[in-house]
Amino acid sequence: MKKIGVAACAALLMVSGVTSTAAGPLQRGCLQSDRPGATRSMCGCIQAVADGMLKRGDQRKAARFFRDPHSAQEIRTSRSQRDKRFWQEYRAFGDRVEQVCSAYR
Repeated sequence: MKKIGVAACAALLMVSGVTSTAAGPLQRGCLQSDRPGATRSMCGCIQAVADGMLKRGDQRKAARFFRDPHSAQEIRTSRSQRDKRFWQEYRAFGDRVEQVCSAYR
């Protein structure tokens, strides 16, 4: 069900250019970052993919990477099973964002 939701949401975003009015943690983090590609459309697309793939707590954890990129490295190199699981899911999320949101670059 979540995979269908991601595809449907991404398709809606791509066709209409509309982003969610209720910004999630990744969308807020993205918009508040100083990255030049952090547009409303791109950040909305990232959040739409996150909504379909990541739990809310994992979204908050990933959103911290915008403020503190080094924390991503700490999690990536952690020996914790929880961090390893998160990193695998985060990598899959990143791959999906590249596929779905590339039109917003």
